[in-house]
Amino acid sequence: MNEQLRHALIQHLLAYGDDELILGHRDSEWCGHAPIIEEDIAFANLALDEIGHAAQWYAIVSELEGKDLIAYTEKLVFFRSKEEYRCAQIVELPTGDWAFSMLRQFLFDAYESVLLDALSKSALEPVAATAEKILKEEIYHLRHTDAWVRRLGLGTDESHRRMQRALETLWPYTHQLFAPVPHEDLLVQAGYIPDLASIRSKWEEKVLPIFEKCELRVPDEAKSYPVSRREHTPHLEVLLSEMQVLTRMDPDAEW
Repeated sequence: MNEQLRHALIQHLLAYGDDELILGHRDSEWCGHAPIIEEDIAFANLALDEIGHAAQWYAIVSELEGKDLIAYTEKLVFFRSKEEYRCAQIVELPTGDWAFSMLRQFLFDAYESVLLDALSKSALEPVAATAEKILKEEIYHLRHTDAWVRRLGLGTDESHRRMQRALETLWPYTHQLFAPVPHEDLLVQAGYIPDLASIRSKWEEKVLPIFEKCELRVPDEAKSYPVSRREHTPHLEVLLSEMQVLTRMDPDAEW
């Protein structure tokens, strides 16, 4: 693998891991606050899964960089600035109400289910193996969030109203999930990752029929949306300051 291809792959894998890490952090904020105790436990476990998935993508990055797994993963998580993160803005947004968080999770789970299925066929064995392993858990995530989207979308007038409001807010941010990274075409040609245009098409085939059944209207495309994973919301800086504060107080501490 030449240097240009290696660097492009690292950036792409960081985007996968950063999405999982930041979404997992946001999901964890529901611990103790979910509407029912069963969901409090379920969503907390889901958050742990997402953070665990991030660690698996970071492990491949560590190997590609030739770095120690634990030390380098800690560096990626706790000592990068917001400008160095590659997560999509949709995972950075505050939790909002239950409809907002559940719909965000559903949109992301549907995206991952398609992406991971394609990545499991990657020509790069560590990527294929990791995607296949994560996909087994994401199948259950999607079943869970799909059921909640239907429950809220087809529930009371109030739950439907909140879901519609959440969809209008979140939909423009979904575009960034499919925004290309530099030299992505080389990764596709090498068979390492799938073409994101095909991923988006399959993702829409998953989510749009459910919205139609729930009478949830996808907003028009009048709003602008981010096109680069180097663009972040102010919310990410606040989240990172909370997540990183203890480690940065004593960078040499052993945990």
